[in-house]
Amino acid sequence: MVSVSDAQAIILNLVQPLDCQRDTEVVDLLAADSRILAMPVTSPLDFPHWDNSAMDGYAVRYEDVQHSSAEQPAVLEIVEDIPAGYQPKSRIQSGEAARIFTGAVIPAGADTIVIQERTRREENRVFILAAPQPQEFVRHKASFYQAGTQLLPAGIKLNASEIAVLAAAQCPQLNVYRRPRVAIFSTGDELVTVDQPLQSGQIVDSNQYALAALVKESGAEPILLGIVKDDPVTLERVIAHAVAIADIVLSSGGVSVGDYDYVDKIIESLKAEIHIRSVEMRPGKPLTVATFPSTDAINRVSPHSALYFGLPGNPAAVLVTFWRFVLLAIKKLSGITEGWEPVFLKVRSHDELRSDGKRETYLWGKLHLINGVYEFHKAGGSHSSGNLINLAQTNALAVLPMGKTSIYPQEEVQVLQLSNG
Repeated sequence: MVSVSDAQAIILNLVQPLDCQRDTEVVDLLAADSRILAMPVTSPLDFPHWDNSAMDGYAVRYEDVQHSSAEQPAVLEIVEDIPAGYQPKSRIQSGEAARIFTGAVIPAGADTIVIQERTRREENRVFILAAPQPQEFVRHKASFYQAGTQLLPAGIKLNASEIAVLAAAQCPQLNVYRRPRVAIFSTGDELVTVDQPLQSGQIVDSNQYALAALVKESGAEPILLGIVKDDPVTLERVIAHAVAIADIVLSSGGVSVGDYDYVDKIIESLKAEIHIRSVEMRPGKPLTVATFPSTDAINRVSPHSALYFGLPGNPAAVLVTFWRFVLLAIKKLSGITEGWEPVFLKVRSHDELRSDGKRETYLWGKLHLINGVYEFHKAGGSHSSGNLINLAQTNALAVLPMGKTSIYPQEEVQVLQLSNG
């Protein structure tokens, strides 16, 4: 049995990110949201594209207005109006100004903007009532970004702000990493699908639905292989197929020490190397992590190796082990360059939290912001690994380290922050 921290280190060491040459695809900008950029992006455009005004006001020569005041205003002739999108026709000479609007091109000869609140206009003349700073409210060409330099690096997730930058840079298509492929199946003779009538002793397979949703949330592509009965021959066939088509395989159930727990023996028979068999955590102790070497078209061992997670069968344990281990594996595999590790916060506990202290213990619940301070509220009811019901709306897991048996209300507790909830 390995510690949680050792399990995390082992898993991260096993994951090799997708290849920036082989594992990429080109997508349209509108389809690029939440994808991982595979190649750095540069632009032939400067930002701003030209010197432009940051405010509505008047484009002037600083030397004409540097001594202006309400008592002795500089008086300038307005020679042109310059709205956004208009190319100025005039060159500003001494004693002249141009009416200008936010984002508009600054005319030749002008070097400063006087905002309209500091002026008074009378017909085609403007009175400057206060001296501006030199080059005030001028956004200079290429002051935000210089053409030809790196605009966005590879390995970042493309969210709304990055999409906006790419649109402004006129990048209609992008090279992104393909989505990691994650095969999912559940094991057990007792399992039925959601549309089957439930007989005595049977259980609806919720794990496959939960894992599919979590995989989608992580940006990967779920491949659903259904329910596999506790039959070694069938199970071997499904596992062999799964590791052949997926980057990561997630099975639930069949990894404990019962008479019908076949997973470890089968994956060993398929030449897998088992790196983890159990973890010192509750829930989630029975966890198998293994790698399957894959072969290319002419039967040579390739650099890619399918990563297998044999998750527990109990639904709470499935979610906890996914949040704690599988998610970080998918993140690193996806090509993202940082942010694989789980995010832990130290917050105040609203409730008393208990553990037997024998293993690192995870209790689910919600983070609430109370008077500017985050509090962890434990979900009500049983925290049995078989209790799926009170996992609804979970957005954090409180962590009690090994040897810690209690945390009292208002004491500090470390929580694993989840993306959902």
